[in-house]
Amino acid sequence: MTAPIRPQPGILDIALYQGGASKIEGHENPLKLSSNENPFGASPAAVEAMGRVAAEAHRYPSTDHADLRAAIGEIHGLTPEQIICGAGSDEIIHFLCQAYAGPGDEVLYTHHGFGMYRISALAAGADPVVAPEVERHVDVEALVEAISPATRLIFIANPANPTATMIATGDIARLADALPEQCLLVLDGAYAEFAEGYDGGAALVAERENVVMTRTFSKAYGLGGLRVGWGYGPQHVIDTLNRIRGPFNLSVLALAGAEAAMRDGEWVEECIAVNAVERARLVDGLRQFGIASDESFANFVLARFADEATADAADAYLKLRGIIVRAPKSYGLPHCLRITVGRPEDNTRVLNALGAFAQGMTQ
Repeated sequence: MTAPIRPQPGILDIALYQGGASKIEGHENPLKLSSNENPFGASPAAVEAMGRVAAEAHRYPSTDHADLRAAIGEIHGLTPEQIICGAGSDEIIHFLCQAYAGPGDEVLYTHHGFGMYRISALAAGADPVVAPEVERHVDVEALVEAISPATRLIFIANPANPTATMIATGDIARLADALPEQCLLVLDGAYAEFAEGYDGGAALVAERENVVMTRTFSKAYGLGGLRVGWGYGPQHVIDTLNRIRGPFNLSVLALAGAEAAMRDGEWVEECIAVNAVERARLVDGLRQFGIASDESFANFVLARFADEATADAADAYLKLRGIIVRAPKSYGLPHCLRITVGRPEDNTRVLNALGAFAQGMTQ
């Protein structure tokens, strides 16, 4: 008898990733606050650029992404040759696991870490290892303690998803200094733009040979539908990742839209400024209703309820009113709801609904 057809070890252990919901039965146009998207959309310059190149859809895109990498390098003060672009930062994460982890290796991340770390580790045949957090914050000491001779990659989202918390650059540097020589530290900066004064780890990357950072156009730049991300790292890492990157992994539209968005600093700065004001208003409003949250450094707030049943009831109450948020149960936070910071009128709608819910709970 022939052997049965089976996938590589680890793949059948992957639970399918569940994105934020976008539909509610009975509501034709629900308010979607479940995926941390920019509520103001993409830069008009990016939209115009995509329209301009749409007629070139029959042509293959560039294989080296030179124009986009040049724009990223110019705006962020980085060396373009040390930048790699992918279909969202998820693809960069996947490249890193594919290139540096395999059977017998370990990929380390924290308790509430982004779900793609586990998925990409298992897809590479590596073992995912989870370190505890302290009150929804990354614990550097716990990570160092969890490092073993098999550890090849450590992933940290800073600011973190779904907690919206972050740790100081000095703490990250301490972790980088504690790494064994076979290990890479990956700083996932999907929400870095929303943390004032934070460079996403770029300075740490420039100083070390064992630190890589990833960024995305899906959040602050409002291009989630295009799927564009990028990574910055030591030359030896970027050269390795480019060996496994597909030659045409970004479309003509994606490249044009992302480059224009990167160069339209005024648009993204305005979106970030509004987010900061509205984020504070959302947090303050929730606290007035007795709903706790940590200080958020992202474009969402993780609301904490008394228990899972109360969080479920609040989620159901919001859905009845046509509002979709994210219940992060798969992240070990069953008593929480992750709420994207929307437009001012969106946040008013959320606060009105949760205020009514909280009042009903006390009656």
